[in-house]
Formats: sequence, structure tokens, C-alpha cells
Amino acid sequence: MKTQWSSKWKASSQPRKQRKYRYNAPLHIKGSFLGCHLSKELKTKYGKRALRVVKGDKVKIIRGSFKGQSGKVERVDIKTNNIFITKIEVIKKDGTKRTVPLKASNLIIQELNLDDRSRLGKDSEKREAKPVKAEKKVAKKAPEPKKEETKVQKKVDSNG
Repeated sequence: MKTQWSSKWKASSQPRKQRKYRYNAPLHIKGSFLGCHLSKELKTKYGKRALRVVKGDKVKIIRGSFKGQSGKVERVDIKTNNIFITKIEVIKKDGTKRTVPLKASNLIIQELNLDDRSRLGKDSEKREAKPVKAEKKVAKKAPEPKKEETKVQKKVDSNG
């Protein structure tokens, strides 16, 4: 098994190779592992299913012991793929509080931090200006029946 990370590596059924790929990946690739689903409202507004979590986003926890709680993203650790949220803390035995690291797959983004304009892509201004509209149902008129000429009528018209 190679010791260096390779971008040409496609997939393996072996979990150890999958873990090795993720662990040895460079930071610009590890950032893509921090993708997180959007809420239903944001999906319809921006036309995207998921985005990378960024400091300042408001997220809701959907799995784990803190399920149902929400807060603002305080810090994103790309090296360990952890996300830290304000007010999600554990009290240690000595009485100090420590923020709990969470994985991006256990979160849903409720509100986006749009300080970076290029976050939503090249056409982000168009998407914000024109949210997805509900389709209008228009009653269609029944087509008028075509008048068919018979062969006898055509002969009469051409002779007469």
C-alpha cells in the first residue's frame, strides 16, 4: 500500500484504505469533507442541496446526544474534520467547560453566513434576486377540431 496520498485513487471496499485516504488528504481536499445539508427553505431558495460549513453559519444538530439543539458555528477544524458550536458544551470533572466536536454529517444548516459573496457560486446574485417561484397552473383550452375535407368535396371544388 502506498504511503503518499494520491488524487487518482478512486475507491476501495476496504475501510482501512478509505480512512487512510481521508487522513492523508491535503487540506484543500479535506475541506470538501465538511459538506453539510441545507434546510428545506434554503434548498428551495438557493437551488442547492448542500454546502460547506463555515464559521458564522447557524446549524441544527440532527444526530447524537445533542439532537435538536441549534447554535452558531464557532470554529471549523479542517485537519480533524470537526465543527464546534456555541452553547454545545460538556462540563468536565474539574468543572471547566469544553465545546464538543461534531461531524458535518450530523448537522443541517439553518442560516447561511453570506460574508463571502462567492460562496454560492458564480451566479449567487441571480439566485438571491430570483428565488424559486411556485409553478402556476394555467387552464388549457381544448383544441378546436379540424375540419376534414372529403375526397368528394375536393373533386367538386376543383371541377366547379
